[in-house]
Amino acid sequence: MKNPLADKIRPECLDDIVGQKHLLGKGKALRNIIENNDDIPNMIFYGPSGSGKSTLASYIAKRTKKNLRKLNGTTASTSDIKQLVAELDTIEGINGILLYLDEIQYFNKKQQQTLLEYLENGSITLIASTTENPYFYIYNAVLSRCTVFEFKPVSKEEAAKAVRRGFELFSKELGEAIEADDTVIDYISTACSGDVRKAINAVELCTIAAVPEKSSDGTFIRKVSLESAAQLTQHSSVRYDKDGDQHYDLLSAFQKSMRGSDPDAAVYYLARLLSAGDLLSACRRLMVCACEDVGLAYPQIIPIVKACVDIALQVGMPEARIPLADAVIMVCNAPKSNSAYTAVNNAMADIEKGAVGDIPRALQNMHFDGADNENKGQFYIYPHDYPKHYVKQQYLPDIIRDKKYYEFGNNKNEQAFKEYWRKIKASDEK
Repeated sequence: MKNPLADKIRPECLDDIVGQKHLLGKGKALRNIIENNDDIPNMIFYGPSGSGKSTLASYIAKRTKKNLRKLNGTTASTSDIKQLVAELDTIEGINGILLYLDEIQYFNKKQQQTLLEYLENGSITLIASTTENPYFYIYNAVLSRCTVFEFKPVSKEEAAKAVRRGFELFSKELGEAIEADDTVIDYISTACSGDVRKAINAVELCTIAAVPEKSSDGTFIRKVSLESAAQLTQHSSVRYDKDGDQHYDLLSAFQKSMRGSDPDAAVYYLARLLSAGDLLSACRRLMVCACEDVGLAYPQIIPIVKACVDIALQVGMPEARIPLADAVIMVCNAPKSNSAYTAVNNAMADIEKGAVGDIPRALQNMHFDGADNENKGQFYIYPHDYPKHYVKQQYLPDIIRDKKYYEFGNNKNEQAFKEYWRKIKASDEK
């Protein structure tokens, strides 16, 4: 079966691996481990797809002369692991076995525990990879026996190196010149969004789609156009899993950009959510941000954002992007206050600590005193019977009667409230 270009372009040395310079640059710890040891430790590679995890594992196996075996956590079983260990007594296991276990997060607890025995006695060397945070998805017993290395999305500049190398390799295989100018390479490198595997697949598709043309000297040339590259890589930028870390990272970036009053970044992350088809998450996080981060500094924004969300849900995509963009930019430009958010959090924290004293008698919904109550009467004071509709009385339980949860925010709206109540409460005390 024909090998894909991504397999043919495997690097011959560490310097050929694109990206991950924070791990593989000169003098970096992982590079030193690989270059100076025949027996490497068990490792977990954590990072997005196409960032070079399997590529590096293959290189390590080749350099250490270990027999590389690959399993995928979505399909492998404990019997597959036991079968690998059985190979240790054969000629194939003479130099040891390096198990590359992709998507380890899909292994359940029992399956991961099966690995422990072999990790402890050194029967196999494990390199596991995951796109999810290993500290959430991998059991501590396995984590404690492995070193975690985080892979980053490959930059556009690094991805461009792999794209050029891919076109060069294809040219040699076909015996034909391939013409792909800088605009094509830049487009593919950008559209892959840090996923080199997608970039290389796009190179292969672009080359196959280009019709060979006979030049004046009798040789053939394939010209890759920008239009062709756009058609074949147009969906590569959308890397999104609604159940994975990418989902929560994107939502976090979306809200933090609005909270940070950066409309350019907020609209960009909104566009990514909508491009991935996640309209509901965008709407929910937008409404949360209006209440949590703008809040009492401009409370009118809450019904405005709700109206924009209602419109978006009613009209659907693609028109939904318009009212949502209106709301996002308005949230970014609005004054900010988290005073209500902080107040309710502080109150809930006290309740969790057990501060749930009796409700003051004056506030209880009670209209009859028992015969044993010597101090009969509810003693509630009705504020509307007093000037300015205010009168001082105790509302909190005795154990927290003087507690302050809410502090006025430093914005025009709340400072106006503060001054209003300062005058009223001051006159009430006279």
